[in-house]
Amino acid sequence: MDELDLLKKDWKKDDSTYPKLSYNEIYKMILKKSSSIVKWIFIISLLEFGFWLALSFMLKGTAYSSKMEALNMNHILIPITVISYAVLIYFFYLFYKNYRNISATDSSKKLMENIIKTRKTVKYYVIFNLASLVVGACIGAFYGFSHNPEFSDKLQLASANGEVFKFYALLFIVTIIILAIVIGVLLLFYWLIYGILLKRLNQNYKELKKLEV
Repeated sequence: MDELDLLKKDWKKDDSTYPKLSYNEIYKMILKKSSSIVKWIFIISLLEFGFWLALSFMLKGTAYSSKMEALNMNHILIPITVISYAVLIYFFYLFYKNYRNISATDSSKKLMENIIKTRKTVKYYVIFNLASLVVGACIGAFYGFSHNPEFSDKLQLASANGEVFKFYALLFIVTIIILAIVIGVLLLFYWLIYGILLKRLNQNYKELKKLEV
């Protein structure tokens, strides 16, 4: 329970020895909490980016990396990577801008607007990351299967046995299951980290609405 919650609890007691805070004092406390939350959203997004970047470097020289290089997908991977990095950098800029705007806010109405902007930014950030994962996985799977000699051999065998539909159906189901598991893990991560922070930010928004009444 933070400082603001403790004060709210004690205000309900008739014999409270805590001082009655003014509108501006309560606002400043909410502003401080909101600024701290948005700062952590910005920091965590950078740490997340750093983690995936470090993981990509760690995979270099491994068997997985060798298979990807053998597929010769640079003409596809490089443009996708550049676009993804550009969009992510833009999101980092928005997170930092939201933090600066909230820190410099001088009215509860403006703070409420900035909180809404921050929530929308996080929402679009999560959607972009999940959409990028799905699109990247689909492109990688299609290109990988179509350029994989082992896949061609299995497809020819299935065709010879009259099981082409069964082969593609099984491939589709396995791909969907793997993708669903990965997306589920990412959603859990986003819910545990960004979801908790946004919940606290939403509580601040509700407190600001009460101040405006």
